[in-house]
This record gives sequence, structure tokens and C-alpha cells, in this order.
Amino acid sequence: MNVALQQSELQGHSQPVLSQHAWKRMCGRSVSPAAIRAVLAYGRKVHVRGAAIYAIGRKEVIHHRRLGRNLSAFDGLQVVCSPEGLVITTYRNHDFNGLKH
Repeated sequence: MNVALQQSELQGHSQPVLSQHAWKRMCGRSVSPAAIRAVLAYGRKVHVRGAAIYAIGRKEVIHHRRLGRNLSAFDGLQVVCSPEGLVITTYRNHDFNGLKH
């Protein structure tokens, strides 16, 4: 994980509001709060069944590498948010077929 990315660029982003379920999943899946902030800041956003899903995949990793950001540690990470912005859950999945409109 790029420590410089965590400390400098993500400091300006507010701490996401997590549901109890999301917190349990983060702990069980070794997903850090910094990882959640990175996905919310740099991931693609799609709306599926009333939820906003943010995800970092291969395309985002390549794009941001050109900009000097190393997002490779977050590849495949997906964050599901309610319409109000509450983080509902998070998981890793490299198959983005379910994220198509």
C-alpha cells in the first residue's frame, strides 16, 4: 500500500460513515478505513438496485498509476453505499460483470 497516498491525499477526505455490518466485514476481510476512503475517492461509481457501488479495478489502477498514485493494493475492492452515503458493506471481487448498468 502506498503510505504517501494514505497520509497526504486521503487526509482531506472525510471519514466515511460505516454501518455495523460494514465494520464487521472490514475487520473480517482486513480492509482498512484508508482503503475505504481510497475506493470512495478514486473508484468508479455505479448504481445497482438502489445502492451506489464504488469499485477499483484494473482500469482505475492503470489510470491512477499514470497520475502517480499507487492503487494496486485496492484492486478488486468494492464498497456498497446506501443512497444516503452510509457504507453498507465491502468486499473484494475482481469480476465487475455485476456492476454493469
